[in-house]
Amino acid sequence: MQSSKARRKVAPVTNDGSDSDKLDELLLFSAICNGEDLGPFVRKAFASGKPETLLQRLRQFSRSKESEIEDVCKAHYQDFIMAVDDLKSLLSDVDSLKSALSSSNKVLQSVAFPLLTALDSFVEARNVSMNVGLAIDSVQICIRLLELCSRTNFHLSGNNFYMALKCVDTIERDFLQKTSSSTIRLMLEKQIPVIRSHIERRVNKEFGDWLVEIRIVSRNLGQLAIGQASSARQREEELRIKQRQAEEQSRLSLRDCVYALEEEDEEDIGSGLGDEGNEKLSNGGGGGGGALGFDLTPLYRAYHIHQTLGLEDGFKQYYFENRKLQLTSDFQVSSMTPFLESHQTFFAQIAGFFIVEDRILRTGGGLISKHEVENLWETAVTKMCSVLEDQFSRMQTANHLLLIKDYVSLLGVTLRRYGYLVDSLLDVLSKHRDKYHELLLSDCRKLIGEALAADNFEQMLMKKEYEYSMNVLSFQIQTSDIIPAFPYIAPFSSTVPDCCRLVRSFIEDSVSFMSYGGQLDFYDVVKKYLDRLLSEVLDEALLNLINSSVHGVSQAMQVAANMVVLERACDFFFRHAAQLSGIPLRMTERGRSKFPLKNARDAAESILCGMLKTKVDGFMSLTENINWMADEAPPNGNEYVNEVIIYLETLVSTAQQILPVQVLKRVLQEVLTHISEKVVGILAGDLVKRFTINAIMGIDVDIRLLESFADDQANLFSDVDANQLKSALAESRQLINLLLSNQPENFLNPVIREKSYNALDYRKVATISEKLKDPSDRLFGSFGGRGLKQNTKKKSLDTLVKRLRELN
Repeated sequence: MQSSKARRKVAPVTNDGSDSDKLDELLLFSAICNGEDLGPFVRKAFASGKPETLLQRLRQFSRSKESEIEDVCKAHYQDFIMAVDDLKSLLSDVDSLKSALSSSNKVLQSVAFPLLTALDSFVEARNVSMNVGLAIDSVQICIRLLELCSRTNFHLSGNNFYMALKCVDTIERDFLQKTSSSTIRLMLEKQIPVIRSHIERRVNKEFGDWLVEIRIVSRNLGQLAIGQASSARQREEELRIKQRQAEEQSRLSLRDCVYALEEEDEEDIGSGLGDEGNEKLSNGGGGGGGALGFDLTPLYRAYHIHQTLGLEDGFKQYYFENRKLQLTSDFQVSSMTPFLESHQTFFAQIAGFFIVEDRILRTGGGLISKHEVENLWETAVTKMCSVLEDQFSRMQTANHLLLIKDYVSLLGVTLRRYGYLVDSLLDVLSKHRDKYHELLLSDCRKLIGEALAADNFEQMLMKKEYEYSMNVLSFQIQTSDIIPAFPYIAPFSSTVPDCCRLVRSFIEDSVSFMSYGGQLDFYDVVKKYLDRLLSEVLDEALLNLINSSVHGVSQAMQVAANMVVLERACDFFFRHAAQLSGIPLRMTERGRSKFPLKNARDAAESILCGMLKTKVDGFMSLTENINWMADEAPPNGNEYVNEVIIYLETLVSTAQQILPVQVLKRVLQEVLTHISEKVVGILAGDLVKRFTINAIMGIDVDIRLLESFADDQANLFSDVDANQLKSALAESRQLINLLLSNQPENFLNPVIREKSYNALDYRKVATISEKLKDPSDRLFGSFGGRGLKQNTKKKSLDTLVKRLRELN
């Protein structure tokens, strides 16, 4: 059998048309044989207006193929016949098979009909069951979804925003795409962003309210923290006082040492305000308000909500910028209010700010970093230093400077507990140390001047024991440990305790300024300014008082007595400064300088002695009544000496009630020395042209009376002091001894002169001896019955005068 798909040849075309028609016909037949698209030929036929030609050619092509078809059919006819025969042979088999299938089908249908019915019922029941299951699942999803929605509303109404967000997240993640209700789905898709936006607004509002509230809380928090630091400092100071008292007692008696157990209250233990400080300042994690409402819950809730919303970084930046703006506004110093009145609020606000930031740094879960807090603190320290520099430069009152310094030092103590560096603040305080002390000296100069101007130069009367304790014991100027009977008249005037109080206040203010400023050993600085206060301020003020206001002996005596008491007080001042500075007393005693009020003391004694000498000079004027050419010596002395002794005895009885023994001794010694010099001066002066030995013997009696007065003071002074008083008359005594000596020429012997006449000036001796050397017989008339002796004494005296003149 030949393939029906054999290649067919194209029949030749007759040559009865033009060449172009033949070519078109050939191309058409070729395209049909090759199965190509005839569209171009059709369009060309219609375009040329000859569709009949194309139709004719197609018909012609069809007729040309009929013979080929007939040939093919003839070629395959036998196969067709054989196939038909085969089909006819199968027809009976097919009929029998059809009959068998039909009977089998009937049997199968009769058997399967109940099963099919049951199957249809099962399928229907299963579909119903599946639909019911789907409905139940959908209902359960809707129920859970509605429960979550209800819980979300409940949390929203209770401002439990975090749980509301968690419910919303669960709805969106687990139920939104599973719900079969498009209405519910659309509603949720619309409301979930609204809920989140609502929560964000509410949280931001709470956070904004917290930012406003925390400023007030920070101020109160800073004041409380600084107040607790002040209380702790006071307790430390009280402990140091007790320790010093115990040390003093142990120093006085090692067997009577006092030991005390220092107890701490529970509240004091927790007042450190460190990592585990008491909860009076903070609730720790921000879960509830403390005593001051220091509640970090709104902040942490806002931070947590923003974390849940995926806005953590933005909230951190927002928080930092707002707190930085708050800190900047805290730096503003009002020009309408004096800084002295506003400095506590200013520093407390800053302290509270950084206490809050420290707590947030440690418990905020990364809300703010340590680097950011350190940057804020550096900014704050720079600003506070600038403010302090500016304010200190304007202040002209030491007390104002001290108040601010104390508060700043407490601020430093408070914030150092939280790990903040405060060295820059302390450096500013140390920088203004000299200015503070200069202002303090200026204030004390004014106050001391007022205290001295108010002095009435009368002994102070104390009626009660507390007055004695306040004015005497508190400055350790008592002379005995026995409490006197009251009323008690002190040997000093009111100016002494007044000045002592001012000096003690100066010491305490100086120590207070130097303490807690980063400098551990500051006693040398306190001592330097204490020396200046005593030697420059108090000493000069006392000198001015002495030179301008002392007009009588009683006033001068009172001032001199005051100086003795102030000398004891100066010892107390240096001990007090050492104790407050934490320096052992033995170190201050080793480094003790001279008495800083020496000039005033010397001036007081000098003016007292000057007044007494003036008084004595008035009595010494009675020497004009002495008969220098007397033939006999007065047996009871001259008139002037009796007046002088009466005055001295009155002076001693009065002065011993006021002046200490040593001062009284120095004053009497000065007066007696003056009397001795006065006697020698009268003999050497121009008023006495000549005198007899009887007049000298009268002067000898006068000196003996004065020496007897000095000896009588042995009951008041020691024997050594009484001898020193007596030695004040040495010049006049040695002169009288020389003039009464039988060999005055011995004055020329250096050994004898050093032993017996060391107080005499040879020029005065020469002048006075010449006056005794009278050419008349009357001068040596008393020696009339002792011829040889008289000549020897006269010769010796002439030799003495001659030799002394040669020395001139």
